Amino acid sequence: MKGIVIAAPNSGSGKTLITMGIIKTLRDMNYTVFPCKVGPDYIDTSFLKRVAGKESQNLDPFLQGKEYKTLIDEDLDFCVIEGVMGYFDGIYNTFENSTYSIAKDLNLNTILVYTPKGEMFSVVPKIQGMVNFDPNIKGIILNRVSKKYYLLLKEIIEGYVGIKVLGFIEENKELEIKSRHLGLIQSLEIEDLEEKIRRVSEEIKKNVDLSELLKLTKEINVSKSKNFSKTNFKAAIAYDKAFSFYYRENIGILSSLFDVEFFSPIKDTELPDTDFVYIGGGYPELFKDELSANKNMLKSIRDFVEDGGFLFAECGGLMYLTEQIEDKEMVGIFKGKTHMTDKLQNFGYVEVEIERDCLIGKKGDKFTAHEFHKSVAELKHEKFLKVIKAMGSRVTGCGYQNMNAFALYPHVSFFGSFNILESILQKMKGE
Repeated sequence: MKGIVIAAPNSGSGKTLITMGIIKTLRDMNYTVFPCKVGPDYIDTSFLKRVAGKESQNLDPFLQGKEYKTLIDEDLDFCVIEGVMGYFDGIYNTFENSTYSIAKDLNLNTILVYTPKGEMFSVVPKIQGMVNFDPNIKGIILNRVSKKYYLLLKEIIEGYVGIKVLGFIEENKELEIKSRHLGLIQSLEIEDLEEKIRRVSEEIKKNVDLSELLKLTKEINVSKSKNFSKTNFKAAIAYDKAFSFYYRENIGILSSLFDVEFFSPIKDTELPDTDFVYIGGGYPELFKDELSANKNMLKSIRDFVEDGGFLFAECGGLMYLTEQIEDKEMVGIFKGKTHMTDKLQNFGYVEVEIERDCLIGKKGDKFTAHEFHKSVAELKHEKFLKVIKAMGSRVTGCGYQNMNAFALYPHVSFFGSFNILESILQKMKGE
């Protein structure tokens, strides 16, 4: 399989839309594509999944550990990897865990999506500086420019930097994707997404040198991932427009361990027959009316936990398990309510230490995670976790348990923090 990285100097450059257009174009050329996203982002992966027809894989050494490369486990024609934030932006004030570091680790070439803003020759030293820092940047696609502007920039970039400008995408407000506080709005909320992708793909076919782009792809090793032994337990995973933030490896690991069935907290009236429930993140605050109106599902989850069932929830899942989100009734496993604020409460990578024995581990156990939320949960329960900002000084508390239900704000990768699932499984087996 051959791979390529699509990156940008900063967020908001349009790299997600262009990455989708490239994937669509490759598929129209009868190639198969394995889509990947650098970093912990859930939303962009859902876009890549829709256009590739394959589950998109996050690549994140901090969350997944040194063996993250083994998650590139489908041997297709191409692996297209979308970068995160700015190309060199990593943890804290470093390039560790950045798109640059992962492209270098995978030994892949990078195509830079550059969106000029009120500049002409200034693009030259900016691009030159990035290329000098990383010679693996091998091509440029200029975004949101006219053909006349493109030709002017192409001449000076290729003349002074010596790097190929592969083409351009003209500015079109109709092709832009709206944002929300966690980034782009969810793919399943955009009714005309396929049309947007089709139009971007047509722009790429018309204005980008595809043969040159394909020459820049390089062989990438495809490995077999870890094996997990099947249990006799069943698992139910919440999945709908309120809860859709899941890492591909988490679903894969759970599917290896359990017989998995998905359910919708909005539409279904009761849980499937199950031993373990997993409720991930999402935007429950946007769908609180529908979630609250489904009294049968609220009762089904409550009864499941009160009858001894095991449950693990992250971020939006935690919000759903409190008594209320704003003024709307929720499950009520955890006493207290959740309310939204106008700013991020906690954001970024964290290292988590368990301070008291609980469902997900013993005192002193550690794991890595990522936080990104604007809500605040005011709960009448003790906190089991110490959450330490990676490479920073901020320390907060989180993690709540009631009966066999555990919920926390940070998101985890079971691939890099399998000790969490091991602990839950031990308790499910009565060990």
